Amino acid sequence: MTISRHPARPRTTAAAVGTPAAPSRIPTAPLPAVAAPVVVIPALAPDSALPDLVRRLAGRGIEIVVVDDGSGPGYDVVFDRCAVLGAVIAREAVNRGKGAALRRALALVQDLYPGAGVVTADADGQHALVDVLAVRDRLMGQGARGPERPLVLGVRTAERVGVPLRSRLGNAVSAALFRLAGGVRLADTQTGLRGIPAEHLDWARSLPGDRYEYETTMLLRAARGGIGLDSIAIRTVYLEDNASSHFRPLRDSLRVLAPMLAFAASGLLAFAVDTGLFVALMAATGLLWPSLIGARLVSAGVNFAVNRGLVFRARHAGATDSEGRSGRGRMLPDLLGYAAVAALVALGGGLGIDALMALGVPVLAAKVLADLSLFCVSYALQRAVVFGRRTGRSGA
Repeated sequence: MTISRHPARPRTTAAAVGTPAAPSRIPTAPLPAVAAPVVVIPALAPDSALPDLVRRLAGRGIEIVVVDDGSGPGYDVVFDRCAVLGAVIAREAVNRGKGAALRRALALVQDLYPGAGVVTADADGQHALVDVLAVRDRLMGQGARGPERPLVLGVRTAERVGVPLRSRLGNAVSAALFRLAGGVRLADTQTGLRGIPAEHLDWARSLPGDRYEYETTMLLRAARGGIGLDSIAIRTVYLEDNASSHFRPLRDSLRVLAPMLAFAASGLLAFAVDTGLFVALMAATGLLWPSLIGARLVSAGVNFAVNRGLVFRARHAGATDSEGRSGRGRMLPDLLGYAAVAALVALGGGLGIDALMALGVPVLAAKVLADLSLFCVSYALQRAVVFGRRTGRSGA
């Protein structure tokens, strides 16, 4: 990535992908390390709210990185104005999505401002200056660097006045699903105002997702990986019924919910395998417990492999637990923990089926009812006991 500087201030501007900058304007070394967090703003087709925020932040001596996520030539004047005001501008030739833009910005901060944390903010004016500063101050006030430092989240309050219906519904659904998937109660899972300590930037850059799902993935992986979530209340600002937002309700809701739905899909696959095998074994043998145990062993193997290899794949790729063991080194403890949970759930399922059949419920209906009642218990135990002991941080 090529870098150039605006002559007005000793800040930098990154040229668009594939567009070489004049060699005489490329700095030969990173800027000096700074302790204060850098404000990062991904932007797609921004209006005057972006340079206004940049102006007010720059006026306080705050370093700013803005990523033009493929807005096109029609918005050059907006980004040029931000550069004149002192922001670092990174340009993408095509739209790659908010997640990709954030990852690029994090990499740029690490290159230009070694040791600095990051505050991410939206470009559409929904984050008031006072709230951006509050998150930044909270991040700066966390004390010495260390893996225990949490992410700081600017969480919008629950007020309903002035909040568009689609935003209220989206926040409510996302919060409920996040609590189920991550085991953490969080009132606002869609907030783009976040503080990321410097020691977590490598981890944040390793997260998957190129669009809005990246932000939800960050929260889920943090909740499961032992990174705290420190919430700070901010005001709720929606301009013109949130018309400037590039969040597409159907497509992006599916992207946002994808990390959560992966858990449910894994459970449903195991449920289908378990039920099919149980019915087949019952028809062949007429024996309840052997049929139940045989079906559960096979379905548990499928569920374990999917959860460990796919649902939790990023954490196993380079993650370590509290004892420094890698994902591969945790195979046996994971398997034993999963086996214990599966045995407990199988016992509960068998007792439930027995009880329901004694009440006259047909065997297949009894199986379905028992498993549905234990679904949440099984998931919670897997999350907390089997896959909930890693730091989730890469050593890269």
